[in-house]
Amino acid sequence: MTFLGIVLLGLFILMATSIRIIKEYERGVVYTLGKYSGSRAPGLQLILPIIQELVRVDMRIRTEDIPSQDVISRDNVSVRVNAVVYYRVVEPGDAINRVENFYNATSQLAQTTLRSVLGKHDLDDMLSKREQLNTDIQTILDTQTDGWGIKVTNVEIKHIDLDPTMVRAIAKQAEAERERRAKVINAEGEFQAAKQLDNAAEILAKRPETMQLRYLGTMGEFTNAKGNTMVLPIPMDLITPMMKGVKK
Repeated sequence: MTFLGIVLLGLFILMATSIRIIKEYERGVVYTLGKYSGSRAPGLQLILPIIQELVRVDMRIRTEDIPSQDVISRDNVSVRVNAVVYYRVVEPGDAINRVENFYNATSQLAQTTLRSVLGKHDLDDMLSKREQLNTDIQTILDTQTDGWGIKVTNVEIKHIDLDPTMVRAIAKQAEAERERRAKVINAEGEFQAAKQLDNAAEILAKRPETMQLRYLGTMGEFTNAKGNTMVLPIPMDLITPMMKGVKK
């Protein structure tokens, strides 16, 4: 083999070992002689052997399950809570250079943040304001991982497990609350009815003819009712002089 053939063969081997194909959902972080020299886009890329090194970073949204965490609420109730975090890498250079293992770091940070945020709320808030808690946890995680080149897109609390004794206590509390609301509604109804009767009495006192019409209407109801009782209405004009005579 001639010298030229050896050179061509060496160049062919060099080119073959220098070719890297980066997929659409990946980015390549390149180090030249150990120094970060930039990121490579998807497609065909040339990396010099020995001199350069390529680290692939997945840019797709990653789903991270947060294991069940023991949380003590602000009102001293012990619960077990698990959640799921959705995040993705937006700056591959920062994700590789600024944190040793951004997958594990994000998972550990999500666990501690979940315990910290939920521990500041009562049990009722955990059960009724879950959407607000999800937003609070996401905001804190997104702020702390921003320097790592990571974007937290969503956080969802999946389950809040209570002790059976606490479940029974909550059921009793809910039943007592329903009874209280029923009593309040009944009291409001009686108050409104009494108020309407008081208004009606004032109107009837001011206009006696209205009282007579009401009297005649009531007599009509008795007449239409089934039964053998006969009711004969007496005009108020006849009753009034008689009552005055009795008083004298």
